[in-house]
Amino acid sequence: MNADDSPTLKPELTTDLPEDLVNSPLSVAETSDISTDVAKAEEETNIIEVPVIPSSTVPSLDTQVQSLEQQKQTLIIEIEELKARKNQVISEQTQEIQQAISLMVKEGLKELEQQKQALEIAIEKLERRRERIKEEMRTTFAGVSQDLAIRVQGFKDYLVGSLQDLAAAAEQLELSTNTPIIPPPEPISPPLSSSSTIPLAPQQFEAQTRKIQRILEQYRNNPDYYGPPWQLRRTFEPIHAERVQDWFFSQGGRGSIRSMGTRLQNILIASSVISVLNELHGDRLRCLILANSPERLGEWRRGLQDCLGISRGDFGPERGIVLFESSDALVLKAERLLEDKLIPLVIIDETEEQIEVSLLQFPLWLAFARDPQQMSSYLY
Repeated sequence: MNADDSPTLKPELTTDLPEDLVNSPLSVAETSDISTDVAKAEEETNIIEVPVIPSSTVPSLDTQVQSLEQQKQTLIIEIEELKARKNQVISEQTQEIQQAISLMVKEGLKELEQQKQALEIAIEKLERRRERIKEEMRTTFAGVSQDLAIRVQGFKDYLVGSLQDLAAAAEQLELSTNTPIIPPPEPISPPLSSSSTIPLAPQQFEAQTRKIQRILEQYRNNPDYYGPPWQLRRTFEPIHAERVQDWFFSQGGRGSIRSMGTRLQNILIASSVISVLNELHGDRLRCLILANSPERLGEWRRGLQDCLGISRGDFGPERGIVLFESSDALVLKAERLLEDKLIPLVIIDETEEQIEVSLLQFPLWLAFARDPQQMSSYLY
């Protein structure tokens, strides 16, 4: 309780004086005494009563102070706990981040290691391929050059020896002006049976000339790259058509064609001839290819497959195309085909330096002759 709220006691001044005293005149001494008494009475009435604070309120303040102190201590402890928890969370997150980074680095290193190994393997393969190509270039080109040089030198020696023998024989001859000149006998071609006669000479070929020209014109102007098997599937140039027509109409299907310089071009010409004859004779036609090495025969097989759209099943002793390394075996096969009333077509590779006379007895043969003015690109 505040002192301002305490009630003030102002007792009323009451005088019980007889009326005769009030109304009666007073002396100066009596009046001063009365004034003094009145002043004392007023001072007593102005005294304020101050309330007294009870002693029970003092312990309550101490309790509040202690409670606040306890709350302070509790807050300090909670703050410390929060700080510790914060540090723990930060530490855990940092550890997780470090683990994730470490895992990413390991995976990246593993992937880089795999790429490194793959690149090393690829580099090793390329190095082996480079060495193999170098070895092939060294052996192939050097071998071809050496073989060509040996062939040229051998041919030179043969020519020199032949000329020397011819000169020696000429010196030994006794020439006489009176010696009559006897003309050489005309060569007699071997007789052919009626089953093996094929009308391919110009005088016997008038009925089929237009058909052959029409087929060659179709190959040249409208090539069918996806046509049926045994039909030419490659581009046919005028130079090819000219040589094929010369073989058909001028040589009657029995003669040589100047080489194109590459085996692939020669195979293209042979393929056109085979295709035309297949149109004329169908399944009766048998092609006999002569080359003196398995590599050249393999190139002929691949080239004919590509140009005619045939498969490996079309090659074999009883198939449409037969491959030979020896002319003797080819002659025996051609004779059996004639006996079976089939039509053999003998094709001789350019690398055959000498042609057996027995090959010339058959009604159809095609030989590729080297062009002396150009060097062939496949003498291997």
